[in-house]
Amino acid sequence: MSDTTQKGGSATVGNRVRSFREARGMDRETLARDASLSVEFLERLENGEVYPSIGPMQKVARALGLRLGTFLDDQFTRDPIISSINGSEAVICPHTGSMPPPSYIYHALGKGKNDRNMEPFFIEIYPNAEGAVRKTSSHQGEEFIFVLEGELLVVYGRENHILRPGQTIYYNSIVPHYVGPANDKPVRILAVTYNP
Repeated sequence: MSDTTQKGGSATVGNRVRSFREARGMDRETLARDASLSVEFLERLENGEVYPSIGPMQKVARALGLRLGTFLDDQFTRDPIISSINGSEAVICPHTGSMPPPSYIYHALGKGKNDRNMEPFFIEIYPNAEGAVRKTSSHQGEEFIFVLEGELLVVYGRENHILRPGQTIYYNSIVPHYVGPANDKPVRILAVTYNP
């Protein structure tokens, strides 16, 4: 499991998922079933071809018996955590010529606190390719979002909400939901997820 202890961006989220899955003697098919995700999606995730939103990662973490932050953490402490968005290492999908740029760039703000129940993030979300499908996801827990910049579209069940800077939303994650830019401009948010 050496990939899980490397620093910063040198170990991708996909490598960490694979490492934890293999350490548990679990094949990809079993993890896909337990996480209610497709085997193809997990294969692409582990190969670094996709970087998913929080919903699918929450499902993978739960199926592996881990906190969501485990895929982003390197150090552990019980001391208070002070973070700076400017000084944090972003977790992004690697970009190649055949792949679109990442839709999500995460800055983990609780990184290092090993006994936490909440996962705070500063997230930069970029518009998807034109015509991309807005897929909803659901998982256990709750989410709180504060819009810092741009306009955010939140699809929650059958409702659509557009939030502007200074507005917040707090919802149960078990209801199918989608979070993304409301238009063709990036949006920046503070998001806190809780996974019981």
